[in-house]
Amino acid sequence: MAQGSGIEWTESTWNPVTGCTKISPGCKHCYAERMAERLQAMGQANYVNGFDLTLQPHMLELPLGWKKPQTIFVNSMSDLFHKDVPLDYVQRVFDVMTRAHWHRFQVLTKRADRLAELNPKLEWAPNIWMGVSVETDQYRCRIDELRPTGAQTKFLSLEPLLGPLHDLNLAGIDWVIVGGESGPRSRPMDPEWVTDLLDQCQRAKVPFFFKQWGGKNKKKAGRVLEGRTWNQMPPDPSERRRA
Repeated sequence: MAQGSGIEWTESTWNPVTGCTKISPGCKHCYAERMAERLQAMGQANYVNGFDLTLQPHMLELPLGWKKPQTIFVNSMSDLFHKDVPLDYVQRVFDVMTRAHWHRFQVLTKRADRLAELNPKLEWAPNIWMGVSVETDQYRCRIDELRPTGAQTKFLSLEPLLGPLHDLNLAGIDWVIVGGESGPRSRPMDPEWVTDLLDQCQRAKVPFFFKQWGGKNKKKAGRVLEGRTWNQMPPDPSERRRA
């Protein structure tokens, strides 16, 4: 059975790696760290090491057993491009994604520099979507490292959005997700930052997905922006080729 997800922009999660280390301000209140510690306390076998980076090779072929096509967020509890994940293991993950061609896999990283380094050594099947997280203007360089990769669908996760991101270069970007930070110590997000990004996406004709306002009670804050929810998704690569 697939591991269903409450993340609004995906359907299931798959974690062939667990654990991570913090590298930028967006990591400060990491939800995955809190969850890993909770799962460790519950005695969950995959989290015996808590949030220390751990390869989970027994999880590698899990999606091959999920027969219903779905959108799968890869490593919701880690970062596949962490420096301590060996290249051959990253390649094994990519091999499984290629073989499970009926699914759509969403890979997301803050380590765009390593993504760029490994890019020539990876096989980019059409069903592998690649994204980078950008939380403040200081990290917009991650977008430039994503753009030349071989992924046929490239996306941005601007979450937790901690500052304005004016005049982004969205050339070659197929999808943008925006969201505020949630949790007991969440940092505020200015609505003007969000509407500016919506306007940028509309001008560039890039699908826009607004995940949440966030805050201490994210359900109460909701995800309505300018009177509606924004659930736009990127088109299939084959559709873009025909356009």
